[in-house]
Amino acid sequence: MLLFRSDRSHRWRTLASTVSIFLLAILSVPVLAKEKARRKSPSPSPGEQGLTNIPLPVGHEAKGLVLPDFDADGHLRAKFEAGTARRIDDEHVGFKSLKITTYTLENTPDLMIEMSDSVLDLKTRVLASKERTTIKRADFDITGDSVEFDTNTRMGRLIGNVKMVITDQSHFTGKAGQ
Repeated sequence: MLLFRSDRSHRWRTLASTVSIFLLAILSVPVLAKEKARRKSPSPSPGEQGLTNIPLPVGHEAKGLVLPDFDADGHLRAKFEAGTARRIDDEHVGFKSLKITTYTLENTPDLMIEMSDSVLDLKTRVLASKERTTIKRADFDITGDSVEFDTNTRMGRLIGNVKMVITDQSHFTGKAGQ
């Protein structure tokens, strides 16, 4: 009779440990999935700076603020360098002497955008300026009286007294040396 009890006790311990391992495996799947999604997410952690997490309280100003802008895959799309940045309200940040460098998928500089006075809407991620703005690339320079630049789509619109100087036509014609 003693062997029977010990055998039954052994079976219960084996069954209990198997159930524990099974429950641990089931419960850890959502945690691992969340961790994997968090690592893939382009949003910065609370300590990191970015266009969605600008570390400025409302009404405060920072000098020499540099903010990276990452795409959904974690690649650097642009770098924002502000002479001064001021949080206007919860949804807007104002910049003075802003220089933006955009990058290609190969991580090489593409556009250089210079704005003297601008405002970023944090919800729409549209950067707008009513001041003269200059956009430069290796093959052209373009300026305009005001600009709206969507940081998500990387598309912009220059308005008023737009002037473009093409320095290298080969990018536009597809033929070198002509």
